[in-house]
Amino acid sequence: MSGNSASNKSDKSRGNGRAGAISRRRLIGTAGTAGATGLVLGAAGGATGYAATRDDPPTALTSVGSTEVMFHGKHQPGITTPLQACGHLVAFDLAAGAGRKEAAALMRRWSAAAQRLMAGEPATGSAADGSAHDTGIALDAGPSSLTVTFGFGATFFERTGLASRRPPGLDPLPPFSSDHLDAGRSNGDLWVQIGADDALVAFHALRTVQKEAGSTATVRWQMNGFNRTPGATARPMTARNLMGQVDGTGNPKPADSDFDKRIFVPGGRDAAYDWLAGGSYAVVRRIRMLLDDWEKLPVGQQERVIGRRKSDGAPLSGGTETTAMDLDKVGSDGKLLIPDNAHARISAPERNSGAAMLRRPFSYHDGIAADGTPDAGLLFICWQADPLRGFVPVQRKLDRGDALSPFLRHEASGLFAVPGGAAAGEYVGQRLLES
Repeated sequence: MSGNSASNKSDKSRGNGRAGAISRRRLIGTAGTAGATGLVLGAAGGATGYAATRDDPPTALTSVGSTEVMFHGKHQPGITTPLQACGHLVAFDLAAGAGRKEAAALMRRWSAAAQRLMAGEPATGSAADGSAHDTGIALDAGPSSLTVTFGFGATFFERTGLASRRPPGLDPLPPFSSDHLDAGRSNGDLWVQIGADDALVAFHALRTVQKEAGSTATVRWQMNGFNRTPGATARPMTARNLMGQVDGTGNPKPADSDFDKRIFVPGGRDAAYDWLAGGSYAVVRRIRMLLDDWEKLPVGQQERVIGRRKSDGAPLSGGTETTAMDLDKVGSDGKLLIPDNAHARISAPERNSGAAMLRRPFSYHDGIAADGTPDAGLLFICWQADPLRGFVPVQRKLDRGDALSPFLRHEASGLFAVPGGAAAGEYVGQRLLES
């Protein structure tokens, strides 16, 4: 990824002790020296509370807080970035009368704010609501792997007078039998994905994006998600979803020779869409999991629905999590070890003419109903170079006979074109809005 000049600028500003500037990366006094002992003191009571207020010299950030993702690069951050612990998804609609000029100014503000926040700096700047001060929500925290990713919905192009530049990949998704879609929580002119390994850092970014929108755009819908916190397991592991299943084993890997071809839009095919080169398409689905029904199934039956062992994600045909599925292997009874309607079988690329997508979801929980039913599930986000060759054919096949479908309900949906990354000195979407 490119962007050394931006990174150097950030490092310089954090180290030169500018008068009056409060860096979000300045840590509480003893965080770096407490080490493992600090964990014990924290469990014991107020000792660390006192230590955290002492006026000791700043010390190094912990590994979680110090991790910084670069804003500038060939691709936007938040696509191949490892899963973060906290996430916010928010869609905006342009206000009446706002067009291309206003959208360009908004993307310029958003990009500038995202660059600062991802570098661990305060969000000071020319906020659209007239306030130029940082809210202080994330003071003393480091970047915490924060990423901010921007996308455009199909309606964005009509409202900015750019209908001729709308790529064919933004054609509407077809309906599916498991859809129970809420239009008010679907689609949108603009989409922002925020992820971080600290909840306050993530909320700080969300609040900044909202403030910078000002009168140019209003929130259409917003969703909150989470994943396992880095370091919570003895070794790095594939995430689990709220059904308890290892989720993401079959994802394409950046090391794969065809990864870029599957996930990112190439340039040079059509000048009208070259603004999307290096970008991708995001399909966003709020998928409710019917957990009460799912949890009534014995573990063995859950495994047959998925096609993988619950304990370690290994295919029922044998091996470990990363062992390739043997879709033809049968047991002593002559039956397929991975049932013909198992989710892993039906969604496998080899059963979908090679169709693949990079799934990068967050779990969500939005409360418990009066009858005790949890409103919980998956904020499904998948990335691909062409949704008509990625998400759509796989979902069509799942729609026709997936054993998991009775335990899921798709309640919201969106499709967004995500431009390539911004070069140093550019803002996201500049190649579209200023061409």
